Amino acid sequence: MRFTYYGHSAFLVETGRHKLLFDPFISPNPLAGQVDIDTIEANFILLSHGHSDHVADVISIAKRTGAKVICAYEAMGWLNNQGIENVHPMNTGGRFNFEFGSVKCTVAQHSSSMPDGSYGGNPMGFIVYTNDGNFYYSGDTALTMDMQLVPGWADLQFAVLPIGDNFTMGIADAVTAAGMIKATTVFGVHYDTFGYIVIDKAVAKKTFEANGIALLLPAIGETVAIPA
Repeated sequence: MRFTYYGHSAFLVETGRHKLLFDPFISPNPLAGQVDIDTIEANFILLSHGHSDHVADVISIAKRTGAKVICAYEAMGWLNNQGIENVHPMNTGGRFNFEFGSVKCTVAQHSSSMPDGSYGGNPMGFIVYTNDGNFYYSGDTALTMDMQLVPGWADLQFAVLPIGDNFTMGIADAVTAAGMIKATTVFGVHYDTFGYIVIDKAVAKKTFEANGIALLLPAIGETVAIPA
């Protein structure tokens, strides 16, 4: 697998011949000005919830690439209204098989509304199962005891967790979450984009390292190869 970071909580995972794009908020992000969204290819786009800092570019990328969008049932209506018909609706606890493997939707303690103010359904995280390995993206969330269920559902190659605090888990809670889900490699997301969520990256890495966890913070636009 290969992991490419596009800033904030936007990232792409390549597994086999499939490209999975998550929470595409790129063009409005001043920190991601070097990323040309018209060069991003995707077969699937997964939306953890409806906030604009997670869906800003989904319409343009989905229309250009024809990618199937996986999201909460309620978010499907917003997408349909903007001409996106290739949508697979899901909800918390559900699992479904796709061409690349399967997705199980997990609890995320957050809020969700679409950019027009309409109801976005339940915010979610995802466990993604592939032939190259499994990974967990928590979505925007607080630390929750439900995370203890994750190891019973999957052995994880890596996890993607928010670390910016204020709107989501901060560094300390993300370390606890990593312990609950039994992840030894974590990509940190949802930090530095806004003044509320600026972090000290050196402190973050040391805190994770002290707990036996590798925290990866790729530069925006950087691709990291994940060993099988």
